[in-house]
Amino acid sequence: MSTLGVGILGSGPVTQAIHLPALARLTDRFTVRAVMDVSETTAAEVAARVGARATTSMDDLLRDDSVDVVAVCSPHQFHADQVIAACRAGKRAVLCEKPFATSTDEAARIAQVSAETGVPILVGAMHTYDPGWLNFVEAWGPTAGSAGHVRCSAVLPPNPRFEDFATEVSNRVAPGGRPLNTPEARVSRLRDGILGLAIHDLPLIRAFLDTTDDVVVHAARTLTPFGYLVVFSCGEQVVELHAHMSANWKPSWTFHVYADDRVGLVDFTPSYVQAGSATATIESPGRQVRLGPADHNGYVEEWRHLHEVAEGGLPRYRPAELIADLTFALDVSARAVAALEGALAPVGAR
Repeated sequence: MSTLGVGILGSGPVTQAIHLPALARLTDRFTVRAVMDVSETTAAEVAARVGARATTSMDDLLRDDSVDVVAVCSPHQFHADQVIAACRAGKRAVLCEKPFATSTDEAARIAQVSAETGVPILVGAMHTYDPGWLNFVEAWGPTAGSAGHVRCSAVLPPNPRFEDFATEVSNRVAPGGRPLNTPEARVSRLRDGILGLAIHDLPLIRAFLDTTDDVVVHAARTLTPFGYLVVFSCGEQVVELHAHMSANWKPSWTFHVYADDRVGLVDFTPSYVQAGSATATIESPGRQVRLGPADHNGYVEEWRHLHEVAEGGLPRYRPAELIADLTFALDVSARAVAALEGALAPVGAR
């Protein structure tokens, strides 16, 4: 098994508390060669942890011949251009944090450049790679249209608690003092929640839907200090999306599917916890199937898969699927935001 050199674009908490710990479990497959951040201090501190070279220049990192694969962990608005640049630099594969684009036009550009250059792209929505989820889907059987109701719920403490469990985060950006309950702030929090948190589960939801052409949002609310509650339907299938961050002692992140003849539950570990995979249960009258946990989570699995793809294997999720997932997420976000804006509008303006 060859060892591939990794270059990382963006050195914030996701890189420090998720990807570096995951890569530390895979030293037989990867060596971090270069770390880039716009902050020279952050790049230097993070690179020093893994014996890598620090830089503040994307172009400098992409010119580095020791970098075989690139992880894009920068803010969302830079993802598309950086993924395309990594493809054009001739790297062997690219892993991009979610969402890998901010519009379907950007996603189409990425897919086109990936096809032109032959550089495969993986998107870091960790639940889609979690061994617990993969085992659940295999045990469930064909998913599309197989459940009438899907519920995703995440009750978590704020990210810094888990980041601090995983590592010492360098130069964490302090939360801004923005108001929480103005209409504009609530709309922004709902959009950020769907495209930053719910986006981990929207591909799982889409797998169970007959169609995503007719999304109807029935309720959309924000929760304080951070969270959301969105109920929508696609045809006769109903979906609940719920998340709330609070100082609770026992975090929970669950995915439920309800069919006429069985109920499925996938119980995920929190994002920053390197504590094995999700577990899953499928119950039907007189029968219960329990699955997992595996010894690694979705982040480790996506890096393992990236190695396979860089060595010539086929990506588990092709560009058309990634674009469909993104299109669905953008559609749900836009319709939920519109529903919330309608609910917040003055009575005479509705």
